[in-house]
Amino acid sequence: MPPLWDLPAPEAGHAARPNAAGQDAAGLKALVSALGEPAWRGGQVFEGLYRQRWTRWEQFSSLSKALRTRLEAEVDLAWPAIVQSQASEDGSTKHAFELTDGKQVEGVWMPYDDRVTLCLSSQVGCAMGCTFCATGQMGIVRNLTAAEIVGQVVAMLNHHGHPEGRPVNLVFMGMGEPLHNLDHLMAAFAILTDPKGLAIPPRRITVSTSGLVSGIERLGAFPRRPRLALSLNATTDAHRSAIMPVNRVWNLEALAAALAAFPLQSGERVTLEYVLLKGVTDSLEDGRRLAAFARRFPAKVNLIPFNPHEGSGFEPPDESRVGALCRLLSEVGLPVSVRRSRGQDVAGACGQLVREGQARKPKDSGLKTGD
Repeated sequence: MPPLWDLPAPEAGHAARPNAAGQDAAGLKALVSALGEPAWRGGQVFEGLYRQRWTRWEQFSSLSKALRTRLEAEVDLAWPAIVQSQASEDGSTKHAFELTDGKQVEGVWMPYDDRVTLCLSSQVGCAMGCTFCATGQMGIVRNLTAAEIVGQVVAMLNHHGHPEGRPVNLVFMGMGEPLHNLDHLMAAFAILTDPKGLAIPPRRITVSTSGLVSGIERLGAFPRRPRLALSLNATTDAHRSAIMPVNRVWNLEALAAALAAFPLQSGERVTLEYVLLKGVTDSLEDGRRLAAFARRFPAKVNLIPFNPHEGSGFEPPDESRVGALCRLLSEVGLPVSVRRSRGQDVAGACGQLVREGQARKPKDSGLKTGD
């Protein structure tokens, strides 16, 4: 079996036809050149795909009708399609995207007064098996292509009529472990940040990992990269290994060392995401260990009260405990916030994304309330 980060990601569209979606400017120039057209036409296609967010060849008015007809016949324009949308009372919307092979992933649209945040998937399912996360019940199916990653953004922006110029934040906190799919993720990142396309600033894109040290090291080698977040969720190796199997490969000490070596820009911090599980990871002693871990490198902490889902066996913490932990971390000088996950009423909150009918029964972590 190949390493998990080499999982296949099938090309979108038909095998006999190239797909324009998900290609960068160089790829599109090569594509139109192969059709006997000037390479600069590829730049026009790029801007149409990513700045104008066009999804049908007939929309590319900058191209001649003859060329549009030829592209329609010879080149696919295959994006993920929104097949289901569930609106939450808090204003967010969970979307299900169908891919060209019939597989489905989920993403979440979260509007705010001054921006919109999109939660994106990077894989169909997830290999990490975290016991508190519904996606982990699916197991891993395959990686997403760059087209399927970028396509979630294009589809949601178009669906909601998002105006050009309004800030967009992207968080890879949906289905999958992003650093298991780093090659396709970074190909998508290059497209998403290209000034002639969607032009999303790198600082507005965050990738959350469960703790793949090898992936963290690879990500740090890119000269341009997204911000890094770590899903920490426990402060002892015993508890973290029980709820997050990745800790059995890279324990907390290995993880802290990798984060301390990660090349941060001036003023940049690693975001530590800490899911609070009642009686398991929410003690004051956990808070003190969390503070000690976070002070080993520039960090900020997001406390996330657990979002319940069927079969997890965990409960959210008491509000009094959330407040106490927030005060503890703040008093030692750590930037700390409490993330109230949006979309809970439509199972679109952190840790709740899973496609119905594709889940497997979660394994018992062995942890009980009060351990």
